[in-house]
Order: sequence, then structure tokens, then C-alpha cells
Amino acid sequence: SSSGNRLPAGGQKRVLEPSPLSGRKTYDRGQALADKAKAKEITQGVINPVPVSKSSRGGSLQCIHIAEGHSKAVLCVDSTDDLLFTGSKDRTCKVWNLVTGQEIMSLGGHPNNVVSVRYSSSLVFTVSTSYIKVWDIRDSAKCIRTLTSSGLVNTGDTCAASTNRTVTIPAGENQINQIFLNPSGTVLYAAAGNSVRVWDLRRFVCTGKLMGHLGPVMCLTVDQTGNGQDLVITGSKDHYIKLFDVTEGAVGSISPTHNFEPPHYDGIESLVVQGDCLFSGSRDNGIKKWDLTRKDLQQQVPNAHRDWVCALGVVPASPMLLSGCRGGVLKLWHTDTLSPLGELRGHESPINSISTNSSHLFTASDDRTVKIWRARGSLDGAADVADAIDEAVSN
Repeated sequence: SSSGNRLPAGGQKRVLEPSPLSGRKTYDRGQALADKAKAKEITQGVINPVPVSKSSRGGSLQCIHIAEGHSKAVLCVDSTDDLLFTGSKDRTCKVWNLVTGQEIMSLGGHPNNVVSVRYSSSLVFTVSTSYIKVWDIRDSAKCIRTLTSSGLVNTGDTCAASTNRTVTIPAGENQINQIFLNPSGTVLYAAAGNSVRVWDLRRFVCTGKLMGHLGPVMCLTVDQTGNGQDLVITGSKDHYIKLFDVTEGAVGSISPTHNFEPPHYDGIESLVVQGDCLFSGSRDNGIKKWDLTRKDLQQQVPNAHRDWVCALGVVPASPMLLSGCRGGVLKLWHTDTLSPLGELRGHESPINSISTNSSHLFTASDDRTVKIWRARGSLDGAADVADAIDEAVSN
């Protein structure tokens, strides 16, 4: 006979336990509500000061503030002397006032992660999936245009997100991995698929396309020559770095004028220019220094980090390069020799992006924060830079 139909001793009915499945559902609902409440608590971000303490290593670099407010990983960061812009997996871009330490607006409605952000002349450009949203932050943070990876432009916000994430990329479009503005702020370059779209921001039209990579373009940077010509440098999953000379008004497909050799052993994650030098960070854990005049390799550190070199930044007014890796470690290097100057645990999670203004550095991480760093040499004057480097070396 079935034991399930039997009464236990004493003739009392057995109280049925809830099934593990229904229990899990209850837990999931409770956890979701708790997560939602927690996210609501920190929706309004704030930049908190950090007590100053001398680091045991990398003594010339100090974390002085932490920007907290995103509910998920911070993937990208851009900055001016007064404003900070952060894009996150929580599908928002937050704008922070660096003077007051407060979040002043949150730009939402993105279909998925905000993977790249740039600011110029009251316009904020945010990237999510195959779209670039253009925001006028003078006009109550209004999205005035939406650009697509295929070169289309739409007036207003045409990719307002539903409550669900958009995972699939529309037919004919590509994931945009990064955007960059030329120094004059007149042209926007967008790495989408194996090419880079060129946007004339004075007319908001797509004028051309940089072609030549065999894999997705993951990062790019733009420098400008004295005659107004843009030097666009791109790094790809195909391990190569290419240089494009883009003259003003150029249209159509543009081929690279130089291919940097030898390539990295894996995809390029970050590029930064200082003067006539280019620094590249790769998934091969290495950093290379290139001479932009001679177009050749000057120095390299094959195992600069124990993990992917995800972000690079040049320390303001100092001969120092900052690198951040997927393991959360920050390292300082002398830009002349690529010799190590110190290292410290920057974050407990991957460092995704580095930005600098005239006095500070900003590191964005999977730990949902942006840390604000001060390099002592950049504030104490050029005469003290050597002291800062010596201190970092001795530590």
C-alpha cells in the first residue's frame, strides 16, 4: 500500500512541507524585492571622501574619493575638470558634479549595458548595443538624436528600452564597442563590428567608414595634427593596431595608412596617446609603446599584468602611465622607459575604464564604483615629479 496515504502514529495528519521548487520561488521573489530596494536606496549617487592613508606601494597615487550610486558594474567613464560621466550595466549613464560631489542626473532608457560614454560642448554620447544616444544636458537631459551602427540618424529617442533587456542586435547592425571624439569635438568615431563609422557632428550625418580590420574593433583613440587632420588609431580583436589619416570632409571608405608591427598576441583592449607616443594594452597581458613619428615599436612589457590589460591612462602633468587589469590591479609605469614605478590593489573586481582630467584619474570597475585618484606629482608641480617617482620605486 502507498505510505503516502497512511496516517502517522497517533492518527494525526502529516503537515506537508513546501516543495523545494516553491521554496526557491519564494526566495527568488524575496531576493528580487531586496535587490530592488537596495538599488533604489543608492539610485541617487554621491561621491564620498576616502580617509587619506599612505599606501604601502604606489605611494605617488592616492584614492581620495569614491563615486557610489550604480547598482551594477561600471563599464566606462569620461571626465572634465567639473563633471564626471559613468556608464553601467544597470543601463544608465550618471552625470556627477565633481565640485559638489553629487550626482546631478541619470540618463536612462538604454536597451542594454552602457559600454561607452563621451562628453563635448553640453552633449553627452552614450552607447548601448548598436545605438548611440545623443543627450543635450542643458535641456533637462533630453535625448535629441539616436545614431545607429549602420549610419542612420533619427531625431529624438528611438531606442527607449522596455523593462526587459534587448539582447539581439537588429539585422544590418553591429555592436558598438567604443566611441571617441576628435579634439575639436566636430567628429565622432564609433567602433562597430570590423569598422569605424565617422560622424560629422555639425550636420549629424555619417560621412564615412574606416575599413581594414579582420576582427571587431574594440578600442580607438584620436589625435589631431597641426593642419586639422585627425589621426585615428584603432585596436582590434584581430591583434592589430591600425592608423588612419582622416582629412576634414573625407567621405566613403577609408583605408589605414599604417599597420603597427609586430601585433599583440591577443586582442587590443586599450589605447592612449601622450605626445608622439602611443601605448597599447592587450588581452595578452602586455603593454607596448609605439613611436607615432617613426611608426615603430619602442618598448614593450610582455607580462605587465597577470590578466588582461583592460584600461590605460596617462597621469596628468607627469611622466607616468597608469594601467588597470581584469584582476583589479593598478600599475604605474614611467612613460619614457616603461619601467615599473609601483602597483596597488585598485579594486577587488575588474577595472574596465580609466579617464583623466587636469588633476585626477578615475577608474571604473565591476564593483559598481568609480574611484578618484590623485597623483601627488601632478599637483605638487613638475619639480616634485621625480620625488614622487622615487618614492613609488622605493615602495
